Amino acid sequence: MPMEADTIKALIKEALPDAEITIEDTAGDGDHYAAKVVSKAFKGKSRVAQHQMVYAALGGRMGGELHALALTTELPEGA
Repeated sequence: MPMEADTIKALIKEALPDAEITIEDTAGDGDHYAAKVVSKAFKGKSRVAQHQMVYAALGGRMGGELHALALTTELPEGA
């Protein structure tokens, strides 16, 4: 069963409470998403580490409930 965008957002927000999250259903099928996550928690972390933090927040759902996620991570302006 596909994962809802609101569920993805809630899982990320639980792990990164300060995060600003934008999610787009790129294929309109509830299975392929693009997410932009902006958080101060990314400070000092490599892009790979930032993505790992987001994937960890999704609790192993990638490849199962969540088929595809194009991920962009950033620090907030001024951070």
